[in-house]
Amino acid sequence: MEIDLVAKVEQRIIEQKLADSGDVVVVAVSGGPDSVALLHVLFALAERYSWKLVVAHVNHQFRGAESDAEASFVAELAAGMGLSCEIGVIDVPAYIEETSLNGQAAAREKRYEFLHQIAAKYSAQRIAFAHHADDQAETVMMRILRGTGPSGLVGMPERRREKKVELIRPFLRIYKADIVNYCAQHEITYCKDSSNELRKYFRNQIRLDVMPMLKQYNDQLPESLNRLTDLMRAEDDYLANETEQVFRRITTFQQAFCRFERCDFTELHVALQRRLIKLILNCLCLGMDRLDFTRIESIRELILQDQVSNQVFQVDEQLCMVREYEAIQFQTFAPAPKPYSYEIGLDTSELILPEVEAKLHCSWMPASSIETAALCFSATDVFLDLDQLYLPLVVRSRRSGDRLEPHGLNGSKKVKDMFIDAKMPLSRRDVIPLLVDASGKILWIAGFRRSKHALVGPDTERVLHMKLVLK
Repeated sequence: MEIDLVAKVEQRIIEQKLADSGDVVVVAVSGGPDSVALLHVLFALAERYSWKLVVAHVNHQFRGAESDAEASFVAELAAGMGLSCEIGVIDVPAYIEETSLNGQAAAREKRYEFLHQIAAKYSAQRIAFAHHADDQAETVMMRILRGTGPSGLVGMPERRREKKVELIRPFLRIYKADIVNYCAQHEITYCKDSSNELRKYFRNQIRLDVMPMLKQYNDQLPESLNRLTDLMRAEDDYLANETEQVFRRITTFQQAFCRFERCDFTELHVALQRRLIKLILNCLCLGMDRLDFTRIESIRELILQDQVSNQVFQVDEQLCMVREYEAIQFQTFAPAPKPYSYEIGLDTSELILPEVEAKLHCSWMPASSIETAALCFSATDVFLDLDQLYLPLVVRSRRSGDRLEPHGLNGSKKVKDMFIDAKMPLSRRDVIPLLVDASGKILWIAGFRRSKHALVGPDTERVLHMKLVLK
């Protein structure tokens, strides 16, 4: 049965207050059927509600000429409607390399950043996205397969506020088939994204393989999943309100800590216990994506244990939970450790490094006393040609702008970037020892990486061997 798409979307916008008369609305248009149809529908309603539409398109540079063609198509489409159009060209592949995010997450992050910039430029109240009912069903299925709680089953909201702008999804109750039919009925042209057929993306696997397979058992599967989101949205909203009331009633909250009495916590239903822990952690510093079930349960069980007097549980590198008898306190860690620097002389045989709870052994010897096999590099050992060193040597913490010329690689790299690439915890980055000579060259990041300088070779006469030993 064919639906009046414009009327249905208009009704939903009115019922859910997705947009007000006179709003400036940035419409995210990729060039595909969903976003092009959304632009046409909003354009059909714009005069009636005095909306000013601004078309925004992001060229992610993933697909070369195809991406460029989509950008040109969107620009021409907007021009034909007499609408302002903003095209953002973003080198997402380079951003992926910089951040180590997966392709879709990186593209989404840069796309939303661009859309917010355009919204600010035009003083827009709304950013409209073309996510539809099938997208919603796929999102819920993805979360179920990955493992989610009740909040994950809520799916994408029709509206939410972000950075003083309302993000709206007017198509969230519209199914893909109706959108495609609308385009065909009105002879609306659009682009086809070849990457939608690539099974390397999890969402594509869900859409192309999982959903069709499961429809054999329930041909109304997308509708069933969307009904589930409606049910869970109401229940999640109720529990969220209950949790906020509990939070206000039993906790003492300040910027760096949150405190409550254990007896107040143990009286709560287990559902409220878990949600209260999540709420506290989010208020202090953690993002929802990092709050997995196992971590929440570990915290909850520690609070419930009867035979514990004093204990510290590290929740994250930035936050810990302290239990002192019957008082529970979540708190952020102290500020970053103070910088340190220790000089190494020719008579130094051992250096204590309290900042990393380690010792550094130094051995000064003729090259002839070392077997070649012993020179094999390991993270905790370094052999240096003593005659190529500018003394005195210094062992210190990292500083802004530090760069290392890594052994085996051309050029230099920021120490900061090397730590990020290695996913080194923030708590370690400012205490890990760097060996530096008098010229300022970093020779070795202890326990991590050596430089290409002062390598021991056939002509080496004297060797300095340094070994990092953890206490």
